[in-house]
Amino acid sequence: MFWRMTGLSGASPVDTILDKENFTLEELLDEDEIIQECKALNSRLINFLRDKAQVEQLLRYVVEEVPEDSEKKRSFKFPFIACEIFTCEIDVILRTLVEDEELMDLLFSFVKPDHPHSTLLSGYFSKVVICLMLRKTAPLMNYVQGHPEIVVQLVDLIGITSIMEVLIRLIGADENIYSNYGDAMQWLENTDVLEMIADKFSSSVSYKSSIAHEHDSPEVHANAAEILCAVTRCAPPSLATKICSPSFVGRLFHHALEESRPKSVLVHSLSVCISLLDPKRLASASYQAFKSNLSHGALVTASPETVDGMLESLGNLLKLLDTSAENVLPTTYGYLRPPLGKHRLKIVEFISVLLTIGSETAEKELIRQSAIKRSIDLFFEYPYNNFLHHHVENIIVSCLEGKRTELIEHVLNECDIVGKILVAERLSSLSTESNGPTVPSEERAPPRIGNVGHMTRIANKLIQLRNSNSTIQAHLQENTEWVEWQTNVLVKRNEVENVYHWACGRPTSLHDRGRDSDDDDYRDRDYDVAALANNLSQAFRYGIYSNDYIEEAQGSLERDDEDVYFDDESAEVVISSLRLGDDQEG
Repeated sequence: MFWRMTGLSGASPVDTILDKENFTLEELLDEDEIIQECKALNSRLINFLRDKAQVEQLLRYVVEEVPEDSEKKRSFKFPFIACEIFTCEIDVILRTLVEDEELMDLLFSFVKPDHPHSTLLSGYFSKVVICLMLRKTAPLMNYVQGHPEIVVQLVDLIGITSIMEVLIRLIGADENIYSNYGDAMQWLENTDVLEMIADKFSSSVSYKSSIAHEHDSPEVHANAAEILCAVTRCAPPSLATKICSPSFVGRLFHHALEESRPKSVLVHSLSVCISLLDPKRLASASYQAFKSNLSHGALVTASPETVDGMLESLGNLLKLLDTSAENVLPTTYGYLRPPLGKHRLKIVEFISVLLTIGSETAEKELIRQSAIKRSIDLFFEYPYNNFLHHHVENIIVSCLEGKRTELIEHVLNECDIVGKILVAERLSSLSTESNGPTVPSEERAPPRIGNVGHMTRIANKLIQLRNSNSTIQAHLQENTEWVEWQTNVLVKRNEVENVYHWACGRPTSLHDRGRDSDDDDYRDRDYDVAALANNLSQAFRYGIYSNDYIEEAQGSLERDDEDVYFDDESAEVVISSLRLGDDQEG
C-alpha cells in the first residue's frame, strides 16, 4: 500500500490529464488508473464525471452497440471502464443518473425490443442496474413503477442470464431484499409478472422481441424456472401467495404437458413444483438465519390445495414414464433402447419429493396410479443410472419410514421390493435374455449390474426398520430366501465395506469423530442430480478433464435425452485409486 504525500510522489496520470486545458472523457477512460482514482475519491475526477454530459456518454458506452469494425478500445475497453465507474458506487454520479429522467430512459432503452442485446453489454447493463437497486432503491423502483413496460421487456429477454438476474432482484426474490422499501414494491401485486414468466413455457404467446425465435430454447426455460424457484424461496407476500396457488400450479402443468413442447419445458416446470414441495429447504439452518433478518420476505410453502392441484395432472405425467421411443444410445457396456432421459428422471424426482411432504392424499394417489411401482421398475430396468437409483432409494425409504401401513405394504407386496432385490442379486450381471431397455454388448461378457450399492443400502434399511415395525419383520421372516441371502451375502458384504475395518492406513480417530453442524448440513442436503449431470457434461465440453475422457464422451454430449451413468463399481474403482494415491504420497 502506498500513500500519496506532497513532495514525495509525482502527480497521478489522471491528474496530469485533468491539468490539461482541453481533455476528453476518452482520454480518461484510456488511462489504466482511472478506476483506482475513482475508488480513492479523487475530487477533481469525480466532479468531472458527475456532470450530466459525462454520465450520458458513459451510459452510451454501456448500452449502445458499435459497428464490428470499430476500434477495440471502443468495443471492449471503454464499455468495461464505464461500467466499472458506475459500480464504484460513487453517490454523486449515481444521483445524477437516477434523478434525470432522460438518463434513466437512455439506460433502459437497452431492453427495448428493437435494440440489439449482445451478451457483453447485457452483462454491463445488468451490473449498472443492480448497483442502482442496491444504492438507489427508492428512485429506481419509482421509475420502473412509472414505466411498467420495462417489466414486460425484461421478461421478454429472460433467456439472457444477466437480464434474468436483474429480474430476480427487481421482484424481490433475492437474498439482498430491500427490507426498508417494502412499500415501494407493493405495486408488484397489480402486475402479472409471474404469469408472464410462466408463459415463457407456452407455445401460444405472441412475442415482439427480436429474439422471439429463441423463445423455446432450453436457456429460456431454465432461466424462467430459476426465477420462479427463487420466488418460492423468498419473495414479497403477494408473489408468494400467487405462486403457490392451485391456479398457478395448474398453469405450469398445462404448459409442461402441452403436446409437441420441448422436453426442457417439462423438466424445468417440475423443478419449480419440486421447489414448492421440497421440505429440506425449510430445515436449512443457514436459510433460517437469513430469513430471521427479513421484514417482508416470505418462505413459500405448498398448501394442501396446491398439492391437490399437482395431483390433478399426475396421471398424464405418469404416462410419460412409459415411453415408446425407439432412439438408441450406445454405451460402454452395450446400448440403451430407449435411454431414460432427463424428463423421466425429473418425474421420478418429483414423485420422491411428493412422498416427503406427509400428504395422505398424495400417498394414496401415488399408490392408486402405481407411480411407486413404476419408479421401482425403472430402478431395475436401468441398472447403471445412479441418479435414478438415488431418487428411487429415497422413494422406498420414505415409504418404509412412513407412519402409514398402507405405504409399507404396497412397497413390500405390490412392488415386491424384496423379491426384486433377490432376483437381481441372484443374476448379478446384466441379462442377455431380457427385453428391457438396457442391452449388453454381444462382443463382450455381460458386466456386473451397477445398482448393487443402492440395493445393499435398501436391504440394510429394511433390517434396521424391522426391529420397530412388525409388518416389515413378518414379511422378511416369511421369506426363507431373504434369510439365507442376508446370512450368507449381506452380512459378509457389510463387513467388507465397513471402512473402519480396512487395513489401509485410515486414521483410527474416525471411530470417535462426531458430526459437526457443517457435516450434518452436508449429509442432510439433497442435490439436484440432473443439474449435476449437466455440470458434468459442461466439464467435459470445456476441457476440464483430459483428452481421453473427452473423446470417450464426445458422441453423446449434444443429446438432450442423454443419460449420465456412474455405476457403483466405477465409483469403487475411482475411490480405490484415490486411496492408493493418498497412501503413496503419505
